[in-house]
This record gives sequence, structure tokens and C-alpha cells, in this order.
Amino acid sequence: MRSIWKGHIRFSLVTIPIQIFNAIETKNNISFNQLHKEDNGRVGYKKVCKSCDEVLASKDIVKGYEYQPDQYVIMESEELSSVKLKSKRAIDIEAFVDLNEVHPSRFESVYFIGPESEVAKQSFQLFKTALKNAGKAGVGKIVLRDREDVVLLVPEDNGMYMYKLRYPYEVRDIKKVPDVETVEIDEAQLKLAGTLIDSLSTTFDTLVFEDKYHEALLDLVNQKVEGKEIVSVSSETESKPTIDIMDALKASIEQAKSLKKGA
Repeated sequence: MRSIWKGHIRFSLVTIPIQIFNAIETKNNISFNQLHKEDNGRVGYKKVCKSCDEVLASKDIVKGYEYQPDQYVIMESEELSSVKLKSKRAIDIEAFVDLNEVHPSRFESVYFIGPESEVAKQSFQLFKTALKNAGKAGVGKIVLRDREDVVLLVPEDNGMYMYKLRYPYEVRDIKKVPDVETVEIDEAQLKLAGTLIDSLSTTFDTLVFEDKYHEALLDLVNQKVEGKEIVSVSSETESKPTIDIMDALKASIEQAKSLKKGA
């Protein structure tokens, strides 16, 4: 596993050499190129001005911010470069918080953190263990790709997760979702719903997640590569919504009980 960033965790007078790794595996993703139907040539795209239809080269293009409809302020490359932040090669820890205080909507992407060298192992493990014993996560800031991001450092096994967090202004207000206001709930229905939840409750690590679309797509690609005839697979019949919620809850509870007995 190759690191994507090397630097330090820094808080108070403590400095710990660390390195960051991508936590997400992308090599198994299936992607397609757009090709010319006649000769399988790769399709390219020209940048065309929508006002005059002129084909543009990179030197003809500037960046503009639309502050009103069709009104732009032009930003030169030199001006944008002047506000770029240079990496200090350090994650500056500003506070320690309980993990459950951070709402899931704030999580954006995940990375791994490990010690940068043999010498850093002891200080790294000391920091990780202290966090775990305290039940805390470290909140800090890091400069990645010229932008300052807020990150959350969470101990896990012998290493740590680093979650890049969204800023509050990036997350919309759930209260603005239409029709989510409080309404009166039938107590009998609520009790049945609770029973259904209890009957389907388990631990997260026992669940098996399969990407059926990815597997089917990969199988289709392999069939094409091997020159086999493509056999279509019929999709599952879509179930019709049940009108009576009480009947649906009771039937669901019985189904859940049967599944548990079968397991």
C-alpha cells in the first residue's frame, strides 16, 4: 500500500510523524470508454463557446464566477494561486470530541493513517491508545490539494482512520425536506413497527453485502471478451405497495420470524 501524504500529527508540543493512505479500493471498478461505432476510435471532445460557436484552445479559456444570471467576475490564474494554501505537512489537532457528536452527514471520505517510520511507531501507538482509552476522536485541519480540510482521527485496531469532514455550509438543512413535519401516529401501528424492528435486529458485522450489479456487469463483460452469446436475465417482479399498514406490518413480522427460524 502506497502512501499519498507524509507529514506529522501535531498538538500542543507533541509531534508524531505519520503517513496517509487511501482507504477506498478502486482498481475493481468497471468503467467504459465512449467509442466511434464505425471504427472503435476513442471519442474526444472539443471546447466550444456557446455564444459564438468558436472552438477554443486552453489559452483562450478563463475562469469566471457567476454572481448574477449571466454576470461573471473573471479570475486570473495568478489571482487564484495567491489564495492557495501551502501544505504545512502537518495535521494540527484543535480538540478531542466524542465520535457520536459528529453527525453522519458531515463525513465525506475516509483514509488510513499509520506511522511514517520505525522510529515513529511508539509515539503513534501511544497516541492511538490514549485516544481509544479516552473514547475520543481528534479534530484537526490539514491542507490537501491547496484546500484546508477539517479531519477527524479515529483509533481502529493498530492504526487510525482519518475522516475528511464537510463544512457546515456544505450540508443542507433536513428541515427543508417537504412533508416531514410531525403527524399523529397510531400507537398500535407503532408497537407493531417496533416488534418488526426487534425481529430484524442483528449486528452490522454479520451482514453480507453483495454488489449484484457489479457482479452481473463483470460477468457480462467476460462473456463478451470470450465471444459467448449473451443471455439476458429477467429482473425480479416489482412488488406492489400494500395499502393497509397493519396487515403489512403483521405479514412482515411473520416473514421475519420464518427467516430467523430458517437461519
